[in-house]
Amino acid sequence: MAKDNKTYFTPGPSELYPTVYAHMAEALDRKIPVISHRSKAFQEIYANAVSGLRQLLNLPDNYQILFLSSATETWERILQNCVEHTSFHAVNGSFSKRFYEFAGELELTGIKNEVSFGESFRANDLAIPAEAEVICLTQNETSSGAAMPVSEISKVREQHKDALIVVDAVSSLPFPDFDYSKIDSVFFSVQKCFGLPAGLGVWILNERCIDKAKKVSALRSTGTYHTVDSMLSKALVNQTPETPNVLNIFLLSKVVEDMNKIGAAELRASTERKAKMIYDYLASSKNFEIFVSNEAYRSQTTIVANTKMAPAEVNKLLAPFDMAVGSGYGNYKEKQIRIANFPAHSEVQVEKLVSTLKNQLG
Repeated sequence: MAKDNKTYFTPGPSELYPTVYAHMAEALDRKIPVISHRSKAFQEIYANAVSGLRQLLNLPDNYQILFLSSATETWERILQNCVEHTSFHAVNGSFSKRFYEFAGELELTGIKNEVSFGESFRANDLAIPAEAEVICLTQNETSSGAAMPVSEISKVREQHKDALIVVDAVSSLPFPDFDYSKIDSVFFSVQKCFGLPAGLGVWILNERCIDKAKKVSALRSTGTYHTVDSMLSKALVNQTPETPNVLNIFLLSKVVEDMNKIGAAELRASTERKAKMIYDYLASSKNFEIFVSNEAYRSQTTIVANTKMAPAEVNKLLAPFDMAVGSGYGNYKEKQIRIANFPAHSEVQVEKLVSTLKNQLG
């Protein structure tokens, strides 16, 4: 099979973080994929990944970090463990809607506040009922490129002090600078902004979530291996209930270490500079149109544009230059492109993408 030299601006799986290749070689040399998840070596890998994430995200001590198979699994674990009766969902795209649908499939009462695809929310516009035990917000809707500003997420806590607030930041962390005193849980997948192979989800939760999970588990079953109690009892000794994706946890520990050398502030600033390049081009393009009309709600990490040309044709033009962008999601598959703007994408690479699109399509 021929070597693939493309830079993937796809929204996930996406471009690998530049240092992953060296870390993968180290992992194979050390036979990381075959070490026992009950070994001291794994406990050290787990601890390094957790401490690195705490530093990168500026995470308070009252938050725990759990490793799952995916963010999709995390939806289920949150609902099973932290909801006795009712959850509330701010729905503005395909993934936030699927999270809401999980509640019904688990025979819980899910209540949604839905806006059109490509729109987002202000705290004051959310009609959250008093009976909602968990408020589910999507900071960055991967399907539509609409983002909920962190400032608006923080305002939700001011208005709803008793409910748990959980945030989907699957395609944006570590970009959002959350005030963790205003949220109770956040989760993400590593194949997007962390530039790793798919197959690892990260669930971050505080003591309020843990206490609620204990209450719910006293009333009904909240699962087997993946109850909060089961996962937390192992996490406290740097282990997991079952054999996890050891290789990806190792790679995450290494990439987070690399990111910490750059610093979260510079990662965020670079993301904003790259996003400006892309949005400025789209605003002047003859072939593309920025999809999210309200600038305040435009994602900095998953940029979506309407296209006059089929996404496959766009990628055909980009192929000789070793680049690829993502197609639209769902019903928008042939009508839009999605451009990932993750830490793995350098400013030089984004400049090349923009100049190539401009030269090829105007």
